Amino acid sequence: QVQLVESGGGLVQAGGSLRLSCAASGRTFSSYAMAWFRQAPGKEREFVAVISWGGSSTRYADSVKGRFVISRDNAKNTVSLQMNNLKPEDTAVYYCAAARSYYTLRLSDYDYWGQGTQVTVSS
Repeated sequence: QVQLVESGGGLVQAGGSLRLSCAASGRTFSSYAMAWFRQAPGKEREFVAVISWGGSSTRYADSVKGRFVISRDNAKNTVSLQMNNLKPEDTAVYYCAAARSYYTLRLSDYDYWGQGTQVTVSS
């Protein structure tokens, strides 16, 4: 069982930055792929970024590539998402998720989810 708690969301102007963090419980954190997804009002939840068990592999949605960076600290059971050059279209609830997998982009593969943190980017 893994419990995930996100933090770091808020309101920021376009062009600004935010850093989201996700704290995980459990002793097997390093056995999970960790990802960030987001869901805007009226839209389906979508993949943002994923990082593999040890952090050696990452993948990003095209819409955030070059602006967002995912990282993890297995000693502290945390995963972070550094978001730079934010755009109004980045406005969404951001979710941290864990999958019993080395690395996957598929939402259905994720077994555990956080409660979400709101990110609002004003123009």
